[in-house]
Amino acid sequence: MRAAHVTPLLDRPPLAALPAEHLCDLSIDLEPAQVIRTPLGTRLTYIVRSGVVTGPRLRGRLLPGGGDWVTVGDDSAGRLDVHATLRTDDGALIHYESRGVSVVPPDGRSRLDAGEPIPFEQSYIRMTPKFETAIPAYAWLNAIVILGYVELSPNHIDHRMYQIA
Repeated sequence: MRAAHVTPLLDRPPLAALPAEHLCDLSIDLEPAQVIRTPLGTRLTYIVRSGVVTGPRLRGRLLPGGGDWVTVGDDSAGRLDVHATLRTDDGALIHYESRGVSVVPPDGRSRLDAGEPIPFEQSYIRMTPKFETAIPAYAWLNAIVILGYVELSPNHIDHRMYQIA
């Protein structure tokens, strides 16, 4: 039996949109930022107070003590480095980490310090989260690609995550 002819990927038109499915939302309360100026940029350390994970296949809480380590360079872009532990509603522990980029308006930091949120439409904060676990019921998380969007509020962040199909 002969294989059917397949058009090579680069000969096909680009996708109009990535096939994606809503995975979960994270709503995270943070300690106030620790701001440290260094020769490599301004470092902001945000420690997780608590967080809630809601979604069609993943539900639970972020445990206190994880954090988001941000480095803001001379270009005003923040490089995000997040690490935390998720405890699912059925008790499984899952390691969560994410890298990303954050570009907020020039007055973004002062607005947050003044207690004002920065709406999603006024920033560009994108993440590439991943999860790690040996728990069989959640092992599928180890082998998926995820993209996330973030909205900032004072001492709070909301993530919306999508699994790329």
